[in-house]
Amino acid sequence: MAAGLLLLGSALLCAALGSAGAALIPPAPDVKVEVLHKPFLCHRRTKWGDLMLVHYEGFLERDGSMFHSTHKHNNGQPMWFTLGIREALKGWDRGLKDMCVGEKRKLTIPPALAYGKEGKGKIPPESTLIFNIDLLEIRNGPRSHESFQEMDLNDDWKLSKQEVKIYLKKEFEKHGAVVNDTQHDALVEDIFDKEDEDSDGFISAREFTYKHDEL
Repeated sequence: MAAGLLLLGSALLCAALGSAGAALIPPAPDVKVEVLHKPFLCHRRTKWGDLMLVHYEGFLERDGSMFHSTHKHNNGQPMWFTLGIREALKGWDRGLKDMCVGEKRKLTIPPALAYGKEGKGKIPPESTLIFNIDLLEIRNGPRSHESFQEMDLNDDWKLSKQEVKIYLKKEFEKHGAVVNDTQHDALVEDIFDKEDEDSDGFISAREFTYKHDEL
């Protein structure tokens, strides 16, 4: 009996110590989002799968130096990207949801959600990054559920690169945007790199609509 109580007491003590140890482990850092400006009216908020047109400036937190700016390094042109498919940084996917056209946000992104241990170009390994991001426009992206049937021109329940390119081109032209074939091709290739999970050259209906938990 005494031995049984002793074993039970030891088990409870180990469990308590284990819980205490787990409590001491800090949670993984997340993106810090600061809204610098928000428009009075917001007719649409960004969601995963939307195409976003943004101007941004990127800085290293450690010394405040700028490593990129669409105003200075992109011929003054804003940048299109698709939210939620890791087309940009993980930190962007997390920090730019529910954003309005005309809104400006400051994102502070830890290394794990940026370029991690490897770094990239002017960005050293393990760098925390700061971005000032202006949202200029939102459009339906290729991940939108409403777009699949419109994109699937031959009704075979899968999307070819040509079908995706035709759809994107129509969307841009509809809104009067000028995007050349090279930009379209690059965007389509990037989409397929991330969405064509079985690498068969097509995006199936399942691949198109499935949302990964980590996004």
